[in-house]
Amino acid sequence: MSNYRRAYQENSYVFITMVSFHRNPLLIRNIDLLRSSFKRAKQKYKFELFGIVILPDHIHMIIKPKNIQEYPSIIKSIKYYFSKNIDEKEIENIKEYLTESKINKKEKGVWQRRYWEHTIKDEDDLYKHLDYIHYNPVKHGYAENVKN
Repeated sequence: MSNYRRAYQENSYVFITMVSFHRNPLLIRNIDLLRSSFKRAKQKYKFELFGIVILPDHIHMIIKPKNIQEYPSIIKSIKYYFSKNIDEKEIENIKEYLTESKINKKEKGVWQRRYWEHTIKDEDDLYKHLDYIHYNPVKHGYAENVKN
């Protein structure tokens, strides 16, 4: 069992990175489903989406939940709806990598189990992470530069 603890600082923004399982490039191909996943999460939980970038195999976003303790549930909701509704053909190529543990937990191999999160400390930190979001498509070769 992990001793990991999340920091819950009320009224904070949280920078989050979610990555597909084995970096399967399925997010852009299924952008409408991903949008629906966010829409469903916003119906269940109150949060502001301050910034986001969606690349084929990962997402970086900054959210500000009304209830800071709900951000793990927000992430779970997005991942769950997307996984439940993804076309099985999208994940056929990675099924061989599913461990017995993942299969026993009924995981389909859509997302990495964990996500990375960082509680934003101040305004400078907020804009540093927003710049990271803006620059990420350039870093990965999907854009030549950042447009304002």
